[in-house]
Order: sequence, then C-alpha cells, then structure tokens
Amino acid sequence: MDVDANTKTAAAADEPASEGHVDIRHLSTGQLAKLGMAQIAYVKPIIVNGTAAFGIHAADGTPMAVAESHDVAVAAIMHHEMVAATLH
Repeated sequence: MDVDANTKTAAAADEPASEGHVDIRHLSTGQLAKLGMAQIAYVKPIIVNGTAAFGIHAADGTPMAVAESHDVAVAAIMHHEMVAATLH
C-alpha cells in the first residue's frame, strides 16, 4: 500500500460519515441527548387522579400519553413504530 492510500484512509476516518451513517464519536452533546428520541419511548407506572396508570414518555422524559394498562401502553408505542422500554 502506498503512502497516499494510507493518508486518504486516515483523512476519511476524520470526516463526517455520509449516506445516512453517523460516526458517534463526532456527535455534539445536543445530538447525543436526542439519540433515540424518535425511536424509543418508555413506560412508567404513574398515579393520575388517585388511580394507577402507565405514562408513556419520550426518550428525554417528555410525557406523551397515559394508558390504563402496561399492555395498552406498549401496544401504543409499537403502533407508532417505536421501541418500548419499561421503567420500574
């Protein structure tokens, strides 16, 4: 392998990825905080007006919805093509 090929390979590693690929080593703090925001929601037991329920929250903790059961909450998340994570 010649020196020019090695130089190009090293330079390419430092450049931002293209074609929909992102090198996570180059994410800003803000980008890292948003990672998974559109794909992950979590279910957490909550109390609403004195009644047990299940809150559906975005990855950053923003409340999105309330369901009467854990199964309904997970089904709603999956219906919106997201991945459900459960907090205890």
